[in-house]
Amino acid sequence: MTDGGSGPFLSYGRQSISDEDIEAVVAVLRGDWLTQGPTVDAFEKELATLTGATHAVACSNGTTGLHIAAAALDLQPKDAVIVPSITFLATANAVRYVGAEVVFADVNPDTALMEPQHLDDALARAKAQGLRPRAVFPVHLAGHPADVRDAARAAGLMVVEDACHALGTKMRRGDGEVTVGSGAGVDMTVFSFHPVKTIATGEGGAVTTSDDELGDRLRRFRSHGMVREPQLFQNRDEAFSPDGKPNPWYYEMPDIGFNYRLTDLQSALGLSQLKRIDRFIERREEIVDLYDRSLAPLAPYIEPLSRSKASGSRVGWHLYVGLFDFERLGLGRAEVMAALREKNIGSQVHYVPVHWQPYYVERYGKLDLPGAAAYYRRCLSLPLYPGLQDADVQRVVDALAGLVKRAS
Repeated sequence: MTDGGSGPFLSYGRQSISDEDIEAVVAVLRGDWLTQGPTVDAFEKELATLTGATHAVACSNGTTGLHIAAAALDLQPKDAVIVPSITFLATANAVRYVGAEVVFADVNPDTALMEPQHLDDALARAKAQGLRPRAVFPVHLAGHPADVRDAARAAGLMVVEDACHALGTKMRRGDGEVTVGSGAGVDMTVFSFHPVKTIATGEGGAVTTSDDELGDRLRRFRSHGMVREPQLFQNRDEAFSPDGKPNPWYYEMPDIGFNYRLTDLQSALGLSQLKRIDRFIERREEIVDLYDRSLAPLAPYIEPLSRSKASGSRVGWHLYVGLFDFERLGLGRAEVMAALREKNIGSQVHYVPVHWQPYYVERYGKLDLPGAAAYYRRCLSLPLYPGLQDADVQRVVDALAGLVKRAS
């Protein structure tokens, strides 16, 4: 798609597919297993190795990963889970899927991340409402990490990281650093492999944990709640033959679960993509650095998202978010997006505060979270993906510079 000289359309994000990726998927198509086969196991093993976690449980997408993580916590009605308001709908919705209550936390308006004081404020509101605080779902927005682990542990909370944007990110912890998803200081971490994310499986996700019991629960909830291990069977008359051996066809369902499995086809693509993850992340970091340097002259009209203090030696950037002073520009956000679109440049907003959504307003009333509101009023995500060329970034910057020049 072109518009007579501006160049091809630049979406805010897109997949990077190689001939090797295609060959890996074709090999599965020519094999014996399309689903529930050995390629899923291999993909999970590689994810566990990458993150340093004991268990990686692949699932059909990031949303289902959040759902089975919430289910694995055994949340009950009147239990409260703290969720930052700047995130995708799924982070909060997963809590409601299991019948628990969401308590929204504010964020730093310059980083869009929940910080310890925001967690403390949300905990105070939860207790004032007569809820039992049980967990927090911090969100590593755009790929840079939110660190509320110590504050969460001090409050006796379970921690489930929404790292759907942050595969490959490293966090500073004390004098060292840890890989997001390793299980260090958290109970579970959820990833997404949607095409615009760091690696793609089409749709797909995973939950990592270093807790054996949680790993078992995640696998059970991913696949209908079924168990096939003889030591777990309760109906022994049906489970075992007269000679005491388990019946080979037998299974039980001690808990209700879901059909959230990932296929071998998707896992083959994911395995192939994981071979290039270092290259993907390095290129994303290069593009982010180029944007930062190129946009610097456009301040204060446009500034980059501030960096997390918890960012380690590597950030698996998913988004490049610019913070725009639309009033100073003399243009509304929709007008800026339209002006970019005219030059074949895509953009997106990440995200509308979830506490503004009609469902949550009806359930919890109107909340005043000024940091979330201030961030939302300024944010706009610009193109970022490994296939983006330096000249493409310059095209985006030139288009924005033209808008600034008109305003100054």
